[in-house]
Amino acid sequence: MPNNQQNNPPKVDLRRHGPPMMGEVEKSKDAGKTLRRLAKYLLKSKYLFLGVFVAVILVTITSLISPAIQGEVIDCIKERSWDSFKLLLILLLVSFLLNTLFTLAQSLLSARLSQSIVRHMRYDLFKKIDHLSISYLDTHSNGDVMSRMTNDIENISNTVSQSLGSLVSGVLTIIGTVAIMFYYCWQLTLITMVTVVITVFVTKVMSTKMRSVFRRRAKALGELNGHSEEMITGYRTVLANNRQEKTKTEFAEISDRLTKEGIHAEILGGSMGPIMNCISNLSFVIVAAFGGYFALKEFITIGIISAFIIYAKQFSRPINDIANLYGSLQTALAGAERVFGLMDQPDENNSGSEKIENMQGNISFRHIDFSYIPGKQVLYDFSLDVKSGQKIALVGATGSGKTTIVNLLMRFYLADSGEILIDGKNILDLDRDWLRKNTAIVLQDTVLFSDTIENNIKYSNPDADKAAVVKAAQTSNCAQFINRLKGGYQTYLRQAGENLSHGQKQLINIARAVIADPKILILDEATSSVDTRTEQGIQDALVNLMKNRTSLIIAHRLSTIQDADVIVVMEKGRVVETGTHEELLEKQGAYYSLYMAQFAGNKT
Repeated sequence: MPNNQQNNPPKVDLRRHGPPMMGEVEKSKDAGKTLRRLAKYLLKSKYLFLGVFVAVILVTITSLISPAIQGEVIDCIKERSWDSFKLLLILLLVSFLLNTLFTLAQSLLSARLSQSIVRHMRYDLFKKIDHLSISYLDTHSNGDVMSRMTNDIENISNTVSQSLGSLVSGVLTIIGTVAIMFYYCWQLTLITMVTVVITVFVTKVMSTKMRSVFRRRAKALGELNGHSEEMITGYRTVLANNRQEKTKTEFAEISDRLTKEGIHAEILGGSMGPIMNCISNLSFVIVAAFGGYFALKEFITIGIISAFIIYAKQFSRPINDIANLYGSLQTALAGAERVFGLMDQPDENNSGSEKIENMQGNISFRHIDFSYIPGKQVLYDFSLDVKSGQKIALVGATGSGKTTIVNLLMRFYLADSGEILIDGKNILDLDRDWLRKNTAIVLQDTVLFSDTIENNIKYSNPDADKAAVVKAAQTSNCAQFINRLKGGYQTYLRQAGENLSHGQKQLINIARAVIADPKILILDEATSSVDTRTEQGIQDALVNLMKNRTSLIIAHRLSTIQDADVIVVMEKGRVVETGTHEELLEKQGAYYSLYMAQFAGNKT
């Protein structure tokens, strides 16, 4: 099976590498299409979305009217209008309280909306993964698929809960603030806009410089993590070759470079806030100077100057917020595009609905041609007839196409040409789930789940009772060690059975195949990674399992298949020899060469 894994770029933690506007921003290829698809998920929670939108509007309104009321209060003090002063103070207090309540409502509704969207997206994505073809999973790394389920959807969640409300609020605040400022004094408004131009210019210059610094720091951090991982995972090799001092020296060099880049990045990152505050304070000076002049000329009142100072602050804040949100919004859109890209993958072929009554297990491969990648053929005109109850062994060098035959029989892949028949029926006409239910496979790499031993054995037949589980364990020769465990069949396996030996896990895997009671059995290098003594125990279990079943065995250890009814020798996707063990040795052909390479010390 090919394993052309795509490189999965490391996810940069923006909290450690700087704000989005300063770092590398992953951009969506088609933002409009992605937004339309995200909108469908928003509409699934339309009442929550409407609630968030209303809350944002109310927060913005109360934020805009408070400075105006505050300005009126100051004018009342100047004019000694105490009745109006008391009323305005009450209104100001109410506006502050309402702003707090609406902000709280916005936060709560945004959190619920984001989790609702995440729940729907994760459900749809997991449902898609459950129906993905093996070919997709073979050509994409597990980390890439998991990253879409976790990191990408989490980015969408954070954007909805934190950025969506801020973006809408920022736009409304800018529009409302400018409108009010122009209403009070358009001349002072235009003068105040000078600081906006300065803010945009400084932000652009600073972000350009900081992007380069944060990129270098991220690269140095990646090198340090990579070096540390290599040293830890290869620690025995480091010790065996006395490379401790060299390893420490290399670590220190990378660490020093990271420290240098980190200091540079922190200085630049830390300077952004003070510079923005300085520009913001400059707007206060401008408002105070020109506002005072206009007040002396009686164009405006002192209360309006006070309100202008607050509005100037309110105007610059959302501009900075929106600039900082740009990166996170682009990252979320790119993540959504990756999620939708996985959702758009075609489902596994599910054609066929026939079932065979009283299945015998006769298999026929007829003129099969197959390639994983177009133009790179793996099987050439492969034909083989397997009679019910026969034990067929497939041998050959790595890459000769043995496992590919199993993939085609299980319908993990579809042949380019030719057909595969079971009891005379084309497997494409058979119900896919029925086919796999009647075909059990025991792989070299055992897969156990975090559950009890009993449930792991029952994984292929969830309806089996305890008696069937015990019988399957006895047949597979794992009952003895299971009974020695403190919890017996109820022993809980954590982290894929890390407390069991590889041989014990393989015996449980065989018990799972026994309880499935298949008509066709596939053994793919089932004993290649265990020692000779453990192999003998597994072989005994396999003998019990193969009784009265059609068996296909893939093996590199030729000692395990000498009693096969037919041995098929493959080279580069073609059948070169077939026969029994004795017949093939007598021919002194390809099988003889393989046999002598293992047992007579020939070079391989």
